[in-house]
Amino acid sequence: MSKDWPLWEVFVRARGGLDHRHVGSVHAPDAEMALRHARDTYTRRMEGVSLWVVKSTDIAASDPDQSGELFEPAQSKIYRHPTFYELPDAVKHM
Repeated sequence: MSKDWPLWEVFVRARGGLDHRHVGSVHAPDAEMALRHARDTYTRRMEGVSLWVVKSTDIAASDPDQSGELFEPAQSKIYRHPTFYELPDAVKHM
């Protein structure tokens, strides 16, 4: 393994699962090799049915210290509340 190989984040969808979950990282020169390394490292016991690999440098993440600014409380956005909308009489069981 070369120190120059980029870091790839690995996501696995478990058998019967709906979501891919982050399970770890691998170093690889390209996406194809990253998938092979991920398969060999994280699905040895047939745990997964699907793999995603994403270069770590391609992931943009929010700063947890600024979550208040980014995730402003829903109370200030009345249009997000279901009570803001009037339902027609034809719509039942909502």
